[in-house]
Amino acid sequence: MTTLSIPEAQHKSNASTVQSSVLIALSDAYRGFVALTRNGMALLGAGLAALVITLAVKSDLRTDVEQQLLSWLQERQDSAVVADDTAMPDDSSDDRLAVAPPPLLPKQQAAVTQWLSRKYRVAPEPLGALVAEAFAVGAKVRLDPTLILAVMAIESRFNPYAQSPVGAQGLMQVLTRVHTDKYDDYGGAMAAFDPLSNLRVGVKVLQDCIKQAGSVEGGLRLYVGAVTTDGSGYINKVMAEHLRIQSVALGKPMPTSFPIFTAAPAPATPEQIEPTQTGLLDSPPEATPASQPVEPAADTALTSS
Repeated sequence: MTTLSIPEAQHKSNASTVQSSVLIALSDAYRGFVALTRNGMALLGAGLAALVITLAVKSDLRTDVEQQLLSWLQERQDSAVVADDTAMPDDSSDDRLAVAPPPLLPKQQAAVTQWLSRKYRVAPEPLGALVAEAFAVGAKVRLDPTLILAVMAIESRFNPYAQSPVGAQGLMQVLTRVHTDKYDDYGGAMAAFDPLSNLRVGVKVLQDCIKQAGSVEGGLRLYVGAVTTDGSGYINKVMAEHLRIQSVALGKPMPTSFPIFTAAPAPATPEQIEPTQTGLLDSPPEATPASQPVEPAADTALTSS
């Protein structure tokens, strides 16, 4: 049997005491941590409950908190947009109307918008902006807005990016290279593909043509650039569509017959030979730069709303 000396026994006893003290300390620390956590969670829960009750009772305080949260979220969103290199710039200087929901338009304009939207399969929201602009510009220059819309319909079928083989561009199919100066106020030649800019320039060209010819039919002939023929095919298409749109605007029944314009070809003059109108000068005057319009028979099924 092995016996321990007194120093060894004391050393072993001391080690055991230290170990027990450490275990006791760890146990106390664990129990303290658990108690603190429980108390903390209880306090947090009590605080949240008190906050909810306070916000429920005091509506003004709740409103202030909601506004602060909304402001914080808006600031985060704005900062995220600024930090995003792919974000589109906000051009606040452009105050033109991009879309105009038909319900917000006057009755006549809303009816025309809905009818044109169904016939040409164009979204009514952006089309409403074009209708509103046609009425506004037409009133300013004393030109029937339904005639403006009819020219637009025959020329491009309301496609703002239409382009003819000879370079006529946009809604009104203006020959941009000839009328570059008219786009100066709108930022240059590329404005030909901006719907409202193209509409305004096209109306100016049409107004000049009518003034020069002395009649709407003669103005349309100059607008289409007819030189070797009388341009009656184009004129009849525009005038028929003009009567349809006008009937919709006035709430009248859709016409089933239309006047036919015929005239002998006028001799070409040096002024006419110069292409001053749309891009149809170098192509048959009866053709249009966009696809052919819907036949009149198809329109009889469409009535104004």
